[in-house]
Amino acid sequence: MPLNVPNLLTWLRILLIPVFVSVFYLSDNTLAPHLKNLIATGVFLLASVTDWLDGYLARKLKQSSDFGAFLDPVADKLMVAAALILLVKLGRADAIIAFIIIGREITISALREWMAKVGEAKSVAVSFMGKLKTAFQMLAIVMLLYHDEWMGLNVQGLGELLLYLAALLTLWSMGYYLMLASPRLKKHQN
Repeated sequence: MPLNVPNLLTWLRILLIPVFVSVFYLSDNTLAPHLKNLIATGVFLLASVTDWLDGYLARKLKQSSDFGAFLDPVADKLMVAAALILLVKLGRADAIIAFIIIGREITISALREWMAKVGEAKSVAVSFMGKLKTAFQMLAIVMLLYHDEWMGLNVQGLGELLLYLAALLTLWSMGYYLMLASPRLKKHQN
C-alpha cells in the first residue's frame, strides 16, 4: 500500500465515519440536537471534500495507485451507506430509498469488479448519469443531516425530495450500466 497524500486522505475519510456516526449517539445534554446536526453535516462535507481532493491530488501529483483506485470507491460507499443508515434511524429518510441506493452501489461495484476481471472495465466507466446521481445524493444527504430550517427554507423537505430524485437516478443509472454490460456479460458467460 503506497503511503501518499491521496491515500492518506482516503483513509481520513474512512476514519471520519465513526466520528460522524458517534455525534448522534451523544446525549442531548452533552450536545444540543442543532449542534449534532451541524457537526455531522460539517464532518460529512469534510469527507466529501477529501473525496474530491484525493482524486485531484492523485492526478496532479501523479500518485495514482491500484490500491488508491480500489480504496477510494470503498471509502465513498462506506460514508454514504453510514449516512443513509443513520438518516433512516433518525427518521429523516425512507428505508426503501436507502436500500435502493445502497443496493445499487453494491451491485455496480460487483459489476465493475467482474468486468475488470474479464478485461472489460471501460464498458462500465462512470457516466454523466452516475455523476448526476451522486450530486443529487450528496446534496440530499447534506440537507437531511442538517435537518433544521435555514433562512425560512424547509431543508428536511427539500432533502427528502432530492433523495427521491437521487433514488430515481440511481435506478436509471443502474439500468444504464447493466445495459452497457449486458453484451459483455453474455460474451463472458461460462
